Amino acid sequence: MYEYLVGLVTYVSPFYIVLEVAGVGYKLQLANPFRLQVSPTEMQKVYVFQAIRDNDMTLFGFTSLAEKQLFEKLLKVSGIGPKSALAILANNDHAGLINAIQDDDIGYLTKFPGVGKKTAQQIALDLKGKLGDLATTDALVGQQQIELPADDGNDYLNESLAALQALGYKETEIKRIRPALKEFNADSTDAYLSEALRLLMKR
Repeated sequence: MYEYLVGLVTYVSPFYIVLEVAGVGYKLQLANPFRLQVSPTEMQKVYVFQAIRDNDMTLFGFTSLAEKQLFEKLLKVSGIGPKSALAILANNDHAGLINAIQDDDIGYLTKFPGVGKKTAQQIALDLKGKLGDLATTDALVGQQQIELPADDGNDYLNESLAALQALGYKETEIKRIRPALKEFNADSTDAYLSEALRLLMKR
């Protein structure tokens, strides 16, 4: 029904954002809501996917067309639902994800929450050789190294940990990387979350 919405981001939480379009606030679930920031003046384009299940309608948001297309392809895999697909996309290294699928790297794929060995094998089986038609955008480049000025970052850290819980990561996994995150100096929740996801992928 929707391809994208253009409006003002009025609220960002670990679970969703609110995008105001012509006086209507749309609640959108994103893989990493903190990629966007609240602004009273800056118009943002967010690609959307509408999911309807029973009596529930949910809008999922994406910062690029390529990210939305990758989400749609993941949903076609048996065993992958919207929450698992979002958790997979939260890691900024989409190029690494595509390479893992192409190379049958099951170990890499099982690092995502909700993805066991059987589901990882299914992802590789269903999507190998079928991702070449994704829209060409910067969204599919590898994850960039983060270099940010020092800051205590407690609020940012807490928000990033809440976002990890929203994505489905287990409490034991979050506790394992928390000491390293407390030593990581950053000036945004997005940076803390990106670093947390990088650490989780190294397990």
